[in-house]
Amino acid sequence: MRKPNYYKLRLIKDRVMFLLVYLSLALALIPLFSILYEVVQRGIPAINLDFFIKPTPTVGEKGGGVANAIQGTLITIGLASVIGIPVGLMSGIFLSEYSEHKLSTIIRFFNDVLSGVPSIIIGVFAYALIVRSIGFSVIAAAFALSIIMIPIVTRTVEEALKLIPMNIREAAIALGVPRWKTVVAIVLRGARKAVVTGILLSIARIAGESAPVLVTMGFWRWWFAGLDRPAANLALNIFIFAMSPFENWIVLAWGSALILILLVLGINIAVRIFIRGRY
Repeated sequence: MRKPNYYKLRLIKDRVMFLLVYLSLALALIPLFSILYEVVQRGIPAINLDFFIKPTPTVGEKGGGVANAIQGTLITIGLASVIGIPVGLMSGIFLSEYSEHKLSTIIRFFNDVLSGVPSIIIGVFAYALIVRSIGFSVIAAAFALSIIMIPIVTRTVEEALKLIPMNIREAAIALGVPRWKTVVAIVLRGARKAVVTGILLSIARIAGESAPVLVTMGFWRWWFAGLDRPAANLALNIFIFAMSPFENWIVLAWGSALILILLVLGINIAVRIFIRGRY
C-alpha cells in the first residue's frame, strides 16, 4: 500500500526543520567558541607565577601581574554579596509567601524595572549617592554591583519557593508552626538548591561588570588599601589595558580576560554540579 503524499511532505518538513535547528545551534556556538579560542590563545602566554603574585606594573615596566586586581575583584564581589544577597533573599520570600499583600505588586514591578536598567545607569546612581560624598571607593562599587544582584536573586528565590507544594505549608501551619518558621525551616530549606543557584548566577553576572566599577571606583593599580579607597579590578583592567599602547599591558589584559572567563565558567559548572541531583 502506497503512503499518502501528505505523509512524505510532512516527513520532508520535519527533516528540514530538524536541519534548521541544528544549523541555528551551530551558528550560535560559532561566536562563543571563537571568543573562547581567541582569549585562551592570547591569554595563556600571560599566565605565569608573577601573574598571580605581583601587582600591576607601572607604565613601560616589564613583567608584573594582576594579583592586586584578583584581590580587589574578590573583595568587591564579597562586599556586594553581603549587601545584595540578603535584600534579594528577603524580597523573593516576601513576593512568594505574601503575594496577596498589596505591596507585593509594587515590589515585583520595580524589581522587573530594575532588572532591565543598564549597569552604567546604576553606576551613575551610586556615583551621585556615595562617590560625591566619600570619593571613589570599594564601598561605592560594591553598592552598585549589589543593586545589579538584587533583581536576579529576588526573581530566582521567588520562583524557587513557588515550586514547593502549598500542602507542605498548610501541613506545617496545621501543626502549629508559625508562618515565618514554616518559610525559613521548611519552604526555604526545600528550595535551597535553586536559591543557591540564583545566588551563584548573580555573582557570575557582576564578576564581569566594568561600567559601574569605572564610575564608582576608578582605576587603581596598587594593593587593597581599605573599603573607603579604590581597589584594582579584573574587568576594569581589561577595559583599560586593552586600549593601552604598551604591549605588556595588552598581554595582561588578555590574561585577565582568561582568568575572568575561567571564574565565570567555574561558577556555572559549580551551579550545574550543585543542582544535578534536583532533576
